[in-house]
Amino acid sequence: MSADPVRTALSVPLRALLDRFAAGDLTALARIISIVENGRAGFETLLDALHFRLGRAHRIGITGPPGAGKSTLTAGLIRRYREQGLSVGAVAVDPTSPFTGGALLGDRIRMNDVALDPGVFIRSMATRGALGGLALATKEVADVLDAFGFDKVIIETVGVGQSELDIAAAADTTVVVLVPESGDSIQAMKAGLMEAADLFVVNKADRPGADRLARELSLMLHLRLGQGLKNIPAHHGVDLRQARPGPDTAAPAPRPEPPQAAGWDIPVLETGAETGAGLPELAETIAVHERWLERSGQRRQRRQQRLAERVREQVARRLQLLTWRDSGGAAMLERSLPALEAGEVSPYEVAARIVRAVLPE
Repeated sequence: MSADPVRTALSVPLRALLDRFAAGDLTALARIISIVENGRAGFETLLDALHFRLGRAHRIGITGPPGAGKSTLTAGLIRRYREQGLSVGAVAVDPTSPFTGGALLGDRIRMNDVALDPGVFIRSMATRGALGGLALATKEVADVLDAFGFDKVIIETVGVGQSELDIAAAADTTVVVLVPESGDSIQAMKAGLMEAADLFVVNKADRPGADRLARELSLMLHLRLGQGLKNIPAHHGVDLRQARPGPDTAAPAPRPEPPQAAGWDIPVLETGAETGAGLPELAETIAVHERWLERSGQRRQRRQQRLAERVREQVARRLQLLTWRDSGGAAMLERSLPALEAGEVSPYEVAARIVRAVLPE
C-alpha cells in the first residue's frame, strides 16, 4: 500500500515554493494553484500545509444563467473592493474547450482591465466535464487564495442549470444573478436557486421586464417564508415597483442591518453592471450579509459544513484509490467481466469480493 500523501514530508522544491508563497510571491501562488488544479504529485501535502492559514477571506459566489452578466458584475465588484483598499482573488470557471480541454477564458477576457491590478489575482479554470457549475478543484483553489491572504475570494460559476448549485456549499455569500430574459421566475425556483441564494440580483435592469421579474422574485420569497402578500416590495428598503437604477439614477441604499431575530431577509437588488448602476448597493448588501454571518454564527456554521464536506470528499477520494489501485480492485473487476457477461456471477457478488479485498474480515 502506498504511503499516506499528507504524512509525507514536503520535498525540498515544494518547501521552497511554500516559502515564496508565504512571502507574497504571485508566481508561487500561480504555481501552487496549477499543482492543485491538475492533481500533481504533492498537491495534498501542499493543501495540508496551507490549511492552518485559512479563515480570513470572505468567500463570495456569483452564479446565474449564461448571459446574465456575471463576469461584468464580478469585475465591477472587484473595482469596488479595490477602491476600499481590499485585495481580491477570483476563480472564474469557464466551459471546457472541446479541442484542448482547457478553459475557453471568456470570463478572463471580460475582466482583463481589473486583472492588471497588482491587488487582484484572477484564475480561469476549465470545468473538464464536471457538473455543478464548478470545476473539480475549485474549492481547493479557493482555499489557496484564502491562504495567500486575499480579503475577498470571488468564485464565479459556469451558467447554472437544474442541479448546478455547488456554489452554495463553497461560498459564505451566494449571489444569484438573473436578467429579464431569464424567463418566468418559477423556473428559478425549480432549479433550487431559492435555497441557494443569499441575495438576488436582477442585472441589465434597464431592459423591459426587469421590474416584473424583481416583483415576482420578491413575491416568491415571501410565499416561501409564509408571509403571503405582506410587504412584498420591501427587501432591505428597496421598493422594486418604484425604484430601478438606470444609467443616471441610483437605487435607495439597503437598510443598515437585517433584523437579527428574523434571520436573513433575502434582498432582491437591481443593477446595470455595464454602467455600474446599483453596484455600490450590491457591495454594501454583501457587506451587511457578511456582518450578519458573523453576528448570527452562520459563518462559523457554514465553514464547519464546508470542512465536513471536504473531509467526506477526501475520504471518498482515498477509498477510490485504495479500492481500485492499491488493492487491485480494477484488476479483479477486469477478470470478472467474462463471468459477469455470462451470468455466472452478479455485480453485487463481484463488488463484495472487491470490498473484502480492501477490508478483509
